Formats: sequence, C-alpha cells, structure tokens
Amino acid sequence: MFRLTEYMHQIADPTPVRARRGTGMVKPVVIWNLTRRCNLKCRHCYTVSADVDFPGELTHQQAMDTLEDLGRFNIPGLILSGGEPLDRKDLFEIATRARKLVRMLALSTNGTRLQGDMADRVAEVGFDYVGISIDGMGPTNDWFRGVEGAFVSALRGVRECKARGIKVGLRFTLTEGNFTSLPDLLRLCDDEGVDKFYLSHLVYAGRGDKHRGEDAEHKRSRWAMDLLMDRAWEGITEGRKLDIVTGNNDADAVYFLNWVERKFGSVKADHVRKHLTAWGGNSSGLGVANIDTQGNVHPDTYWSDYTVGSVKTTPFSELWSGDDPMLAQLRTRPRPLKGRCGACAFKEVCGGNTRIRALQVTGDPWAEDPACYLYDDEIGLDGCYTERLTVTPFRGKSHDPAHRFA
Repeated sequence: MFRLTEYMHQIADPTPVRARRGTGMVKPVVIWNLTRRCNLKCRHCYTVSADVDFPGELTHQQAMDTLEDLGRFNIPGLILSGGEPLDRKDLFEIATRARKLVRMLALSTNGTRLQGDMADRVAEVGFDYVGISIDGMGPTNDWFRGVEGAFVSALRGVRECKARGIKVGLRFTLTEGNFTSLPDLLRLCDDEGVDKFYLSHLVYAGRGDKHRGEDAEHKRSRWAMDLLMDRAWEGITEGRKLDIVTGNNDADAVYFLNWVERKFGSVKADHVRKHLTAWGGNSSGLGVANIDTQGNVHPDTYWSDYTVGSVKTTPFSELWSGDDPMLAQLRTRPRPLKGRCGACAFKEVCGGNTRIRALQVTGDPWAEDPACYLYDDEIGLDGCYTERLTVTPFRGKSHDPAHRFA
C-alpha cells in the first residue's frame, strides 16, 4: 500500500528517515478472508464469492485458535475481510477477541449490511477502521458489483458508520469502465466526511483475472494519479483532510517521486526518495500475508494458487517463520526481476510492483509487471524496452454514464 498523503507531508514538513525494514522474516499485517459468502457479485472479486455457503471454511474453534496464534506472534495489524465478513455468524466473537490481541484491527466490507443493529455491533467492537467498497456512482457501482441498489446501501453504510464515530474509508478499484467516477467519488468523500480514500489498481486474480481486459489503460492510471496527487496536496496546504492511499501498483510511488522532482526540485525529491526506499514498495510475502477462508496461507490475498501451508495443521507463526522458497524469494532485495522491472532504476522504491500480474500474464512471477504505466525515461531506461507486456484491451462500452475521457 502506497500512503500518498503520508509522503506528501514529507514535502511540507520533512521528518528524519526511519530505518529500512529488514528483508528477512517480518511480522506482517494479516488480511484474513473469513468467509467466501457474499451478497454481491463483483466483477473484480479475487475470491469468486457468491451468496451460498462454501464447504471447508474454518470452524469457529479453528478460527479462534488461529487468532490466539496471531496474537502470540504479535502481528502489527489484522484486516477481517471476505467475501462479506458480516455474513460470517461468529464475526463479532472473532473481532471482539482480536481487538484485545492486535494493535490495529480493520474491517473490509461492501457496506450494504452496515445499518441499525449491525452498525451498532461494529461500533461496539472498536475497529480502528472500516473500509467500504464503492466502485462508481450509482448505476456504475451497481453494474460493477452485480446488484441493483448496492450503491445506495453502501452509502447508507458510510453514513451509519460516521454517525457512530467510526473511522471510515471508501475503497475503489480503477478500471476502464468506471474511471470517470473518480472525481465524483472524491467529492463524495468530502461531502460525507469520509476519512480515507483507497484507490486499488486491478489485480488479475479470481474474477479480476477473467475480466483483466477491463483493466484501466496506462493513460487512465496516470490521469487518476494526477488527480489524487492534486487532491492530496490540497489536503495538506488547504486543510482539506482526506487520507489518500493507493494499492496494487507500487509504480505509483515512482510516479509520485517524479512529480515531486518536477514541482519541488531535487532536494525535496531526494528526501522523499529516502523515505520511499525505507518503505521498500511491494510487500507481498514480507509485510503482508493472507489467510484464506479454507485456512490456507498465501503471500498476499491475490496469490491463491500458491499456498505456504494451512493453519488447520500448522500455526500461522510457524508457516511464516519457516523456510518456504517463494517467501524467501519475495523477501529478497533486490528481487530477481526481469524485463523492464529488472532494468528499472527505482527497484528499491517500488520493490518490483505486483508479482501476481506478471505471473498471470506470463507464467513467470519475476517478469515485468504489465500494469507499470511509467515511460522508459521515467524509470531510467534508454528506450530499449519499447515492446511491453500488454493484456487484452477493453472492447465494450463504459458503464459509467459520465465516460467522456478521450
């Protein structure tokens, strides 16, 4: 995750650079998919969830045992996700115990069930943050999420959270079919007092892989980042509070660094680069981990085809501290990258970007990430990599009524 607003502060109010995190075993933030059941049918769903019960999910006791192990392992944060986590019957028992075991506890939800008693119970747990997914305004969101009325219900969830003093954020996945909703969603954040805005680039996993041809064109990604950087800078200089972060395309950090160089000069850019290098970019298998609904452990939520082991038979702490070969490679710096990623002058900033996209497109997890939207001269290349990996282009019409971008 690239914390855009946080690094914007380094321009206005520089602070000392912290020590770079190690490349060995690091205690990760764990994203835990508690259930695959969900009332929506999102086109980008990496778990291919549906509104049915799926066999083999962790029992209550298995979930609680895993939670105790995560607490003893002293993970820095836990994100409870799904499917729709509110569809898991023992969610609040899990969350209540987790609140006592981890420093940061978050809930990732589609927001459509966050009302009345359900919202009260979420508030009682004391989540640090509730992320609600909205992928466009009105009909755009409903098409994207496969259920009519999903936008209205999710917006009500935002308001119910704010009414109870819960820190809430909007989560938006950028695609070719909904990118023009971005300005309206940022205005919605301002109007509703939303605390955080998270823009996710599309990852080719689950239904997101099936619909990879709907990924945003590179020029859309650049346009979106320009918009977010302008809004983040306004937030700092004009006091318009909105924490902006992006995810699943660590090239965002390099794009931002180039923006700092243009706007504020080399001294500021050098300072920001040191901070970004300390962060290190993509943290799959290092600073982030995933436990899926079946108890399988993965390097992140999108690596469902690679399993480190199962918490049904081995505690998470042992799996993460073991000698798994893929985790070892993911933790290596620099990673054994190829193509443009291997030749890039900013590997220490983005960490090689999102490896699962390279794997899905080429079969090689170390190939270049096809979603890197930077030009050769922006990443220190001489133009020798003009033949770039591409995915099948979007052929349909936009489902955003405001789609007028040329």
